[in-house]
Amino acid sequence: MGTLIIVTVALLFLTAILTGGYNQRFLDQVKNSVVWDYITTVDHKKIGILYFISGLVFFVIGGIEALLIRIQLVAPGNDFLIGDAYNQVLTMHGTTMIFLAAMPLIFGLMNVVVPLQIGARDVAFPFLNALGYWLFSFGGILLNLSWFFGGAPDAGWTSYTSLALNEFSPGPGVDYYVLGLQITGIGTLMSAVNFAVTIINMRAPGMTFLRMPMFTWTTLVTSALLLFAMPALTVGLLLLMFDRLFGANFFDHAMGGSHVIWQHLFWIFGHPEVYIVIMPAFGIMSEVISTFSKKRLFGYNSMVFAVALIGFLGFMVWVHHMYTVGLGPVSNSVFAIATMTIAVPTGIKVFNWLFTMWGGELDFKTPMLFAVGFIPTFVMGGMTGVMVALPPADFQYQDTYFVVAHFHYTMVGGTVIGLFAGAYYWWPKMFGRKLDERLGKWHFWPFIIGFHLTFFPQHFLGLFGMPRRVFTYNDVPILQTLNIISTIGVIGMTIGTLAFMYNIIQSFRRKADAPADPWNGRTLEWAIPSPPPAYNFKQLPLIRAYDQFWISKQTGKEIEPSEPLGEIHMPSPTYLPFLMSLAMFISGFGFITRGYEMGALGLILFFIVMFIRSYEHDPGYHIQPDELTGVEKEAKA
Repeated sequence: MGTLIIVTVALLFLTAILTGGYNQRFLDQVKNSVVWDYITTVDHKKIGILYFISGLVFFVIGGIEALLIRIQLVAPGNDFLIGDAYNQVLTMHGTTMIFLAAMPLIFGLMNVVVPLQIGARDVAFPFLNALGYWLFSFGGILLNLSWFFGGAPDAGWTSYTSLALNEFSPGPGVDYYVLGLQITGIGTLMSAVNFAVTIINMRAPGMTFLRMPMFTWTTLVTSALLLFAMPALTVGLLLLMFDRLFGANFFDHAMGGSHVIWQHLFWIFGHPEVYIVIMPAFGIMSEVISTFSKKRLFGYNSMVFAVALIGFLGFMVWVHHMYTVGLGPVSNSVFAIATMTIAVPTGIKVFNWLFTMWGGELDFKTPMLFAVGFIPTFVMGGMTGVMVALPPADFQYQDTYFVVAHFHYTMVGGTVIGLFAGAYYWWPKMFGRKLDERLGKWHFWPFIIGFHLTFFPQHFLGLFGMPRRVFTYNDVPILQTLNIISTIGVIGMTIGTLAFMYNIIQSFRRKADAPADPWNGRTLEWAIPSPPPAYNFKQLPLIRAYDQFWISKQTGKEIEPSEPLGEIHMPSPTYLPFLMSLAMFISGFGFITRGYEMGALGLILFFIVMFIRSYEHDPGYHIQPDELTGVEKEAKA
């Protein structure tokens, strides 16, 4: 019944849009609204804002799920959240934070910043960029609909097939996981293609690869990782979908399948995914530390080499998640060496950040506070990463809270803290408003202290034998004490996050008054107004050195244009990416509810809209030179 309602509403919406509707005045109001503007936009900056807002929403949802987990574990024998309910919350917390919070927050910053940093007017594929966002968004919505239609997935965020097959997870929960992540993953892969092509082909004249900012470099490597890693997860999810929906036996051991194949497919994606979400944070750290130290990034070439090497080695370490599977000592030893080797380029970056700060004029604004907090926190996660890289030691740490602590020190202590630094740093460029510094410090201190209170004790919980993914533990005083401290820490993180949300609300209550260059920045995005115009640069810049904008300010010479002032052509807005993603959502929901006719109908709608797009002529719109003068005056002012 739910499927029929969704399909009916979608068809009515599609019919109204394509035919002009039964109420033209209402449709005109809709088309002139801000909501319609964002639904139809192909502007990379607006799509970045959509990614960022979606990521914040899912981050709050995942945080609430984490809070529920810590409330359950505050005392042994607690019955606040037990059994299948605990498994669902645990699964959705991990899945939401990795796929639906970290990824869109990263893509949000990439979308806004990277084209500006390379001096481009747009991304390579604006339509594909919009389609990637809406596929991600509808995939995330589909996954979270599981709470209301049959139960959420309960096989863990890794969805190991010993638990994820119909025999052990008979409800639709894992189906939501499979179809939701498939749709989200397609959108993610499209975004990776778009970023890679944009960076390779659309750099401003003179911007060689070794003149690109570090955030752009980390985006390029991240895109390459996604292009090679996502197909493994896509294949795994496709096979699991056939097992669950159509009775195939790819992973059913009793029928000749193999659980281990799923583990290989998942971790061939899963460990590069760790670098996919942490690599952009490395880029953010490089930009923030260099700007607020008022120094060129120390060892730029070695940083580029380190980032590329991490991307290469990231595909050679996945078996360290599988030491206890029984692959043998030779396999375990090879992957242990590769895992320890990857610590070398990581260490290069840490020392380069420290040497960048050494002797600099340090300015501890909120972005810099998060950057400085990032370094020791991530280093601690890296140290425990070397510990779990050793097979004999990992046999002891396996499936204990020691692994939970390590993972969160890298993902939260690294990725999330890095994203907070990036949010404060580029917020003026995104919205023309600075976030409040006082509220920023109220965000930083409770969050960073609460983080360490939450996860540092979990190392000892693991060493004392507390298993992860279990809703209770033995009534031992030391375990209870450490769990109480861990839950208190979550309260601090919650206070910090609430301060951040309040800061965002307050920023929109003020007039947009951020200058083009509020931090005395070094890269090209600070050379244009805040927020940027639709076309970014009225004349593409000519780049003659790394940190060209900083050099131009120091020498008092404006950046040379690489082209005469002329007409600018921009792509037209379109609602087709939204409709294609809605059709894919309908298809996924149909297959989950075993309404195969609805699933097929959704796919047919998807291909119909895609066919319409293939024959659609987009004339775009043109911006004349005399329309650029106002922006030029604003930038100079």
